[in-house]
Amino acid sequence: MDAFKAIVTRRNIKEFKKDPIDRARLMSWLQTAAYAPNHRNTEPWEVLTVGPQTREKLHHKTNFAGAPILLAILSIPGKTELEHRENIIAASCFAQNFCLAAHADGGGTRWSSLGASESAREVLGVPQGYEVIGLLAVGYPEQIPEPKSRQDIESKVKELD
Repeated sequence: MDAFKAIVTRRNIKEFKKDPIDRARLMSWLQTAAYAPNHRNTEPWEVLTVGPQTREKLHHKTNFAGAPILLAILSIPGKTELEHRENIIAASCFAQNFCLAAHADGGGTRWSSLGASESAREVLGVPQGYEVIGLLAVGYPEQIPEPKSRQDIESKVKELD
C-alpha cells in the first residue's frame, strides 16, 4: 500500500476481531513508527503495553472496542519548555506512524485521549513530566468504517508575505 492510500484509508476502528497480534508483528509496527521525524534524533517517546488488569481500571466505555492490545504512547519530559513541546510533537508523529504502519499491514487502531486524564495517568503510572499522547487500541478490524468528510484544505491554508 502506498503512503497516500494508507493515509486516506486509515480509520479509527470501532470493533476489532478477537484474533491476537503476534509480538513480532507488533514490534515491526513499532520499529517502523520509530522513523518518525524528531529533533536531533532524540526519539522522545516511550510505549507502555497495558495489561488486562490495568485496562479494566481505565473504565473505557467500549473497552477499547475489544482490541486484543492496548498501548499508551508517552512523550518524555524535555529539559526546557521548548524541548518539552518538541517531544510532544515528535511522539505524536510516532503515534501516527504506528497507526499507518498497522493499517498498511492489515491491522487497525483506535486512538483515545482518555490517557490524558489525571485518573488515567494515575492508573497507568505515568511519571511526572511525561505526557500521554494517546491510548492506541490495536488489532485486526472487524469492519472498517466509512470515511468522514473533511473540510476543503483551502480553508486551512494561510499565505504569508
